[in-house]
Amino acid sequence: MKESPPKKGRLGEASDVIIPATDLLFLRCADLILPWLNPQELAVVSQTCKALSLISKSITTHRSHDAARFFENIAIPFRNSVDSQRYAYFIYTPFQIPASSLPSRQWWGSESTRPSDLDSVSEVGRFGVSLVDESGERMCGCECERCEEGYCKCLAFTAGMEEIANECGSGCGCGSDCSNRVTQKGISVGLKVVRDEKKGWCLYADQLIKQGQFICEYAGELLTTDEARKRQSIYDKLRSTQSFASALLVVREHLPSGNACLRINIDATRIGNIARFINHSCDGGNLSTVLLRSSGALLPRLCFFAARDIFAEEELTFSYGDVSVNGENKLNCCCGSSCCIGTLPCENT
Repeated sequence: MKESPPKKGRLGEASDVIIPATDLLFLRCADLILPWLNPQELAVVSQTCKALSLISKSITTHRSHDAARFFENIAIPFRNSVDSQRYAYFIYTPFQIPASSLPSRQWWGSESTRPSDLDSVSEVGRFGVSLVDESGERMCGCECERCEEGYCKCLAFTAGMEEIANECGSGCGCGSDCSNRVTQKGISVGLKVVRDEKKGWCLYADQLIKQGQFICEYAGELLTTDEARKRQSIYDKLRSTQSFASALLVVREHLPSGNACLRINIDATRIGNIARFINHSCDGGNLSTVLLRSSGALLPRLCFFAARDIFAEEELTFSYGDVSVNGENKLNCCCGSSCCIGTLPCENT
């Protein structure tokens, strides 16, 4: 007896649609594949069929709920009442990493579908370049009580620098619960990334933050000065032809003699953390910046602390410096403070 042909009905009914086996397999794996896509790729995929559109919307929702991609202790959501942009896309790292040490893609979906074997960012980056002695052994040193108990022979290392805060490092005998590792335990205050009509994305407090509390460090790719100059040239060209914002920060640690300094170039434009959203304020802002060195590390890290009590719904800002340039590289400042000079501090890298 012959089978009757399938009845014709509305598009999407089981009797109407024959889905190839390869497409069915892709749909089953979509939750694992689509979180690796960038926003443009995700938008294209979402237009192919209703099922992929729903999955893409779900991924977009999850991304808007946590800018930190589950790398931090708490979620840091995006909030936008200005336009249709749900989130800012970048690769997340909680601390400094060598340039280009991360792949061009990073998983970003829901925590429930996160692959169990997904590699996290290496913690080696947290301590920067390590110091070693003549035999090649890592040098360590701090003055915390637990290290003095015999875990590690400690020495206070300042390399002749002034006003450098010190913490225990990777070579110390103490663990992550040591009270001298405040900035190494991740973000512990409520934050959110808010869209502003003039400034773009900004970092806001989502709770009361008390004076002196650690906020975050400025994380991104560590560049050589030559590489920093090359990238800045590229960024300047992009900014002249399109709406583009870079996050390349140059930190100079001056030696006591005043004749030399240690220069650190941190680029959070493509790879960084939520500090890339902290804007400048001409009045100095509500954050204090501290160069913090972990024992056994050569390079310090730039960390942000609350300079005063910061209330919920208040934007977090700091001063980018006081060096300005003239000409086409000049950027308008939108800080809105009473002492705003009209242009962002900037210098030729």
